[in-house]
Amino acid sequence: MDGLTIGQVLSEAASRVPDGEALVFPQAAFRCTYAEYDDLVDRAAAGLIALGTRPGDHIAIWATNWAQWPILQLASARVGAVLVTINPAYRPEELAHVLEQADVRTLFTIDRFKTSDYFAMLGEVLPELADSTPGELNSDSFPELRWIISLPEHGAAGMISWDEMLRRGDDLEPGALTALAPELSPDDPINLQFTSGTTGFPKGALLSHRNMLLNAYYFAEGLRITERDRVCVPVQFYHCFGCVIGTLVSLIARATMLVPNEYFVPTATLDCIERERATVIYGVPTMFIAELEDETFPGRDLSSLRTGLMAGSPCPVEVMNRVIDDMGVGGIAIGYGLTEASPGVTMTGLDDPVAWRVETVGKPFPGVEIRIMDEEGRALPDGEQGELCVRGHNVMLGYYKMPEATTAAIDADGWLHTGDVALRDENGRYRITGRIKDMIIRGGENVYPREIEELLHTHPDVVDVQVVGVPDPRMGEEVCAWVKLQLGSNIDEEEIREFCRAHLAHYKVPRHVMFVEEFPQTVTGKVQKFKMREEAVASLGL
Repeated sequence: MDGLTIGQVLSEAASRVPDGEALVFPQAAFRCTYAEYDDLVDRAAAGLIALGTRPGDHIAIWATNWAQWPILQLASARVGAVLVTINPAYRPEELAHVLEQADVRTLFTIDRFKTSDYFAMLGEVLPELADSTPGELNSDSFPELRWIISLPEHGAAGMISWDEMLRRGDDLEPGALTALAPELSPDDPINLQFTSGTTGFPKGALLSHRNMLLNAYYFAEGLRITERDRVCVPVQFYHCFGCVIGTLVSLIARATMLVPNEYFVPTATLDCIERERATVIYGVPTMFIAELEDETFPGRDLSSLRTGLMAGSPCPVEVMNRVIDDMGVGGIAIGYGLTEASPGVTMTGLDDPVAWRVETVGKPFPGVEIRIMDEEGRALPDGEQGELCVRGHNVMLGYYKMPEATTAAIDADGWLHTGDVALRDENGRYRITGRIKDMIIRGGENVYPREIEELLHTHPDVVDVQVVGVPDPRMGEEVCAWVKLQLGSNIDEEEIREFCRAHLAHYKVPRHVMFVEEFPQTVTGKVQKFKMREEAVASLGL
């Protein structure tokens, strides 16, 4: 992969396995081979050029997992445009921030998702759209923005549809697309990923062809994915998990990518695995929990599964054991990373003991260095906790238009400071013990939420748990546990505390226990602890 662009990788796949099934979207009744995929990407790339798109232009997509999503991702790469991926859960204010911050020239959007009316939100952000001629949008708030493209056939005033863009591309002069190829480099920025916002307001991480392709290559290699595999991708494309570990891993391995639904639905995911005979399954732990608890899970034939990847947050050992024993995914691996690292940093081995897969995040990918640093930037020895810092081919180019934030994240020696607290064990594997911002300092004692979470996951009445720090006038901070109980359980707060007291030092026992049905999450299923803190402070009157 090193030295190639994303568009070149697709051309190679179409040449080698033209009749291999590339994409399957059961909900949309859409399937295509690699030869057809290549043609669709060429048509979309030609359409982009017909709209005046040039290398370096920023185009954005604000959509759930539609079939056009991966086609646009690869088409933008062929043109050399930067694809800006927008969280489909964003509201008007958040959308406006991305459009302005990312200098978006062309926006692709769906019409609606559940109760969200995308066209109405666009009208709120862009009141001038309704009276504009397509391609001639003139907005004081977004001076770069020219085109709004509707993925559905019927758009709104001021837009053109995806199909209309393709038709315009069909009239392009022969050779216009291939003429761009010499201008493209593997080190060019190709993707602008806005971080999930688990620690605050998102920033745009700029990634290159090389960042993403090498990352995808090492995930494919670690999971031993080949062109015989069928990879089920229920995670959202807008995040790196979807558009690197999802679309690009499948492309690099020339495997089939199965997309169960436009958003995560446990039953649809199980249907897809069973009917399409998926061999690989992705997800964050909350997704696997939802699949295991789905009322249709008993009696399912999931015997085609051989491996999978769990990432995004720590995996409790009970969940890992159920995925292995009940789902039959013996080769499930754990990945660790962050958007700024394209996203992968480490991964466990498929044959690692279960303990290594839940207690560690494995070893770094080839070409990736890790250093555990103290607050002064000094390297720490094995067994000591400090900030996990990363250097290598996976480190982002920087935050777009945010030089100070980039300098704060990547130091003068090229180390990306992740904000995660970790240690390296005697086997050379890394353990994530918390986040610098998540670490609770109670009366001068450092408390790492994961230790409490792991313990409470062993309680028979607990389905899931998240721990955060909340302010306290005497201790500085106190421990607050958000607990999701098994259906029908009637245990109370004091029983949770007694369970913790039996296993933990007194200062780690939660002062506050909140029983909840769900946690604040991003679209990709990552728990947003900063929102949990805010809600806990309000709810507890702190």
